[in-house]
Order: sequence, then structure tokens, then C-alpha cells
Amino acid sequence: MSKAPNPVDKYVGSRVRMRRIMLGMSQEKLGEALGLTFQQIQKYEKGTNRVGASRIQQIAEILQVPVSFLFEGGPSGTPGPDGFAEGASPAYVSDFLATSEGLALTRAFTRITDSKLRRSIVDLVEQIAAREGPDKR
Repeated sequence: MSKAPNPVDKYVGSRVRMRRIMLGMSQEKLGEALGLTFQQIQKYEKGTNRVGASRIQQIAEILQVPVSFLFEGGPSGTPGPDGFAEGASPAYVSDFLATSEGLALTRAFTRITDSKLRRSIVDLVEQIAAREGPDKR
């Protein structure tokens, strides 16, 4: 039986992935800069392997972000009253932003200056999603 990834490790990995994609950098390129294989980067991004403190600092420097960026909005690591760590935003938001489609959609959407057009796009997407079935979050 395999152990589930720690939520903090998974979150930090998703932030690494999101920033790497934002920069248009491949897993191979990030791996080269760190002296690792792209498979190791995949494991970091999925949270299956933990990233040590010095490696987090190296990654942040390569991705041109402060170390705090990799933790912002993530699980606190402190269990809440129900025994689970709470994040500042739902996991589906960071999961969405960690995909290339989510990042592309977010970039394009934020370039639209007409607020009525943006609202129309949100309405359209909500109507399409409603046809797909109930929200399973």
C-alpha cells in the first residue's frame, strides 16, 4: 500500500509546476538547471517526493520567485478542528492553475478589459458546465 503525498508537498509541487509553465519552461530544462532528471521534477510536482529546503531555494531562484511564492495560499500544515490542514483557497483552484489549459485560460481572460464581455464568458462557461452535470467538489 503506498502512502498518500503530504498536502503541503503536493501544493508546493503544484506551485512549482504552475510557475514553470508560466515561464514556458519544460520539466527537462528545470531538471537540467538543478542537475536532476525530468522524472525527478515530475515527482516533485506531484508531491510524491519531498523537496528539501536548499532545493526549494534553488527552484525559487531558477523560477525567479521568492521562496514564499511556493507556499502562498497552501495548506498551513497545522491541523484544523476536524484533523485536516486548511488551505486559503480550495484545492481545485490551484489544481486548475497548475494545468496548461488553466493557465492559458487565465492569461487570456485577464487580458479582456470589457467587464460585460468577461461576465458573458463566465455565464457561457457556467451554462456549458451545467450541461455536463452537477459540481462534484
